[in-house]
Formats: sequence, C-alpha cells, structure tokens
Amino acid sequence: METTKRFIGILRPKLKQGLLQWLEGFKEACCLHRVVFLCFRSRKLLVRTGQCFLLNGFIFLGSILVLKSVVIPTLLWILPNQCSEVSSQGPCSFDSVSKLYSSLRLGLIQLFYVFWFYPLYIFSFILSTIWYNDIAKYGFEALGKKQSRRGYDWNWRASVFCTSFDLLFFLEVYATGFIPYIGKALNFVLLSWMYAYYCFEYKWNLSDVALDRRLDFFESNWAFFSGFGSPCVLAIFFFSPLVSYGVMAILFPLFVLAATGSGAEQLIFSQRRKWKGMGLGRLPIFCAADTLSMRVLSLLPLDTRDQKQDKKAL
Repeated sequence: METTKRFIGILRPKLKQGLLQWLEGFKEACCLHRVVFLCFRSRKLLVRTGQCFLLNGFIFLGSILVLKSVVIPTLLWILPNQCSEVSSQGPCSFDSVSKLYSSLRLGLIQLFYVFWFYPLYIFSFILSTIWYNDIAKYGFEALGKKQSRRGYDWNWRASVFCTSFDLLFFLEVYATGFIPYIGKALNFVLLSWMYAYYCFEYKWNLSDVALDRRLDFFESNWAFFSGFGSPCVLAIFFFSPLVSYGVMAILFPLFVLAATGSGAEQLIFSQRRKWKGMGLGRLPIFCAADTLSMRVLSLLPLDTRDQKQDKKAL
C-alpha cells in the first residue's frame, strides 16, 4: 500500500507535466494567425501557399466532389438499377440488365480514377513536396532569419539516410494500424509524432540542426510534439484515403509555417524552469527507424567513421 502511494505520488506530477506539454503543443499548432502574418510579409509565400490551395483544394478535392455529386448520380440516372425500382417481392425480371448496368457504372468510375484521380494524385504529391520546401524557405525568410549555407544541399549519402529514415518510420506508423484493439489509438499517436516531426524538419533543415540534436530534442519532449501533431491528424483521421490526402495537402503548409514561426525551444525550456528542470524522460520513438537506416547506410561503400559523420552532418 505504501509502495502504491509512493508510485502515485511520483506519477501524478509527471502526468500533469505531460498534459501541460501536450496542451502547449496543441496550442502552438493552432496558432495559424502566424500564417496570415507571414503571408503579409512575403508575396512569394502568399503566392506559393495560394497555389497549394488551388491545386489540392479546388482541383483535387473539387474533383472528388464532382465525382460524388455529379458523375455518380448521372451514371445512376443513365444506367439505373432497375431492380431497386420494382416494388413487388417477386424475382426481378431485369436482373441481367441491372448486373450489366452495375458493371458498366463500376467500370466507368474506375476509368475516372485511373485516368484522372491517380495521375492527379501523383502530380499533386510531387508538386506539393517541392512547394512545401519553398513555403518553409519563404516563411523562414519572412521571419528575418538567414538560411544556413548548406540548406538542402546535402551529399547523396545523407539523402539516402534521410529518405530511408522517413520511409521506415512511415511504414512503422502504417503497420500499427493493423494491431488489434489498440491499433487505431496507437496509430493516432504515431501519426501525430510523424506529422509534427515533418513540420519541424523544414525549420531544422534551414537552421542547420544536426540529426542527432533533432532526435534528442524531439524524443525528450515527446508530449509537446504529440500535442503539436494532433490537430494535423484530427483533420484527416475520419476521412477516406483520397479525401484525407487532399485535406492534409491543404493544411500541411499551414502547420509547417506554424512550426517555422514557433518558439518551441524557448517555450519548452521555460516550462522546464517552472518544473525545476524535471523532464518526462526520453522516449525512443525513432529507435527502430534510426537503427534500420544506419543498417541501410552501412551497405553503402563507407567506413564506420564516415557513416557517423554523415549522420551528424544531416
């Protein structure tokens, strides 16, 4: 009984601190007024953000709306399901015709996906990825900060490491969704961390922050970043995959700018001073992705010293 009370006494301040950090992160992500402020200060940023809205909102999500509200109802009108209109409980005499109409409708809708949605998705993904880099850079400049000399000019080994790291962590997040009972909740938390990391990664790249420092800072303040990533996930978690992509493609640059203008480091350090330096402890969120990425890097023609230098140089 005494041990239980002691455990609760230790756990209670930790839970309170974690909740407060989570709320601070959530609040930082919702400070979207920074986006308006930065767009007013940079015309380039305003144009690039507007292009993201036009492509992903008006064209991509607009196409889904046209499909659902115009194309499918029109196909149902031209190729109706005649059996559903038969009021009697007897066998449908139009069964073969209805099956033919249903197959034609399904085929035409699939053609719409193959020749419009999937190419548009690939085009949007590639172009948006390029634009996100520009948005982060213009936002960084609008704050009056200077981009580091290196910026995005990495060597190819560093690019391999970062690409494998992001891909492996994404696969880890995706796989958790299939775990019974706790899969959805765990997937939500990992998605929150993933989007928070992606948002801050642009700022850290422009500030020339080494990968070791990024991971240490992120994993040591996991509650804050879980809160920061939660609005991103809440916006897409209950939609279909294509709609989720379209919504996230619109909102992601806003969260990137919120992260770019965020004083997360100062905010976290001020919170630690209130708690007299007591932290939540480091949570090895990226341990698996980091270890496997180093294994991938070890397959390249490099010695161990070069691998460590490349990792620190990221």
